[in-house]
Amino acid sequence: MELMERFAAGDLDAFEALFRQHQAEVFRWILRIVRNTAMAEDLTVEAFWRVYRAHARFDAVNGNFGGWLRRIATNVAIDHLRRSRREVPLPEDLGAAPSRPGEQSEMRRQILCALGKLSPRLRGAVLLALVEEEPYEEIARALSISVNAVKVRVFRGVRILRKELLRAGVQP
Repeated sequence: MELMERFAAGDLDAFEALFRQHQAEVFRWILRIVRNTAMAEDLTVEAFWRVYRAHARFDAVNGNFGGWLRRIATNVAIDHLRRSRREVPLPEDLGAAPSRPGEQSEMRRQILCALGKLSPRLRGAVLLALVEEEPYEEIARALSISVNAVKVRVFRGVRILRKELLRAGVQP
């Protein structure tokens, strides 16, 4: 509690202690969204910079620092996706492997292309729910939305992905 109060008051040593405690967790969370290690490192720094600048808005008595930090990290990652509008690489084991390596490579390319067409809001929810298999409740807390809103985003994202894959000749 004292650490949180010191942080909210602007104590740099308290901020550094919180940074050390939460850095790895924030990095992993951002990496799940952006799927790029180097970018996740940069965005982790950006997230903590935003946390430091917003220290006075944190409620040290009633606030949940971990939840507040995760919301900021999620916003940083989604802001990045909005700015970049790049394709997001997926894990190598995505989906059932076709019988030939060339087919697998082409299918992966088509899936990445379809994911790239999703809005950052939908893409973040789809990646966290379907690829990372995060619980909807955790995604909802991180995005500061309801569980139902997460379900809607995942549903819409999957529907768009299916349409895009059908256009590309892939049967999802």
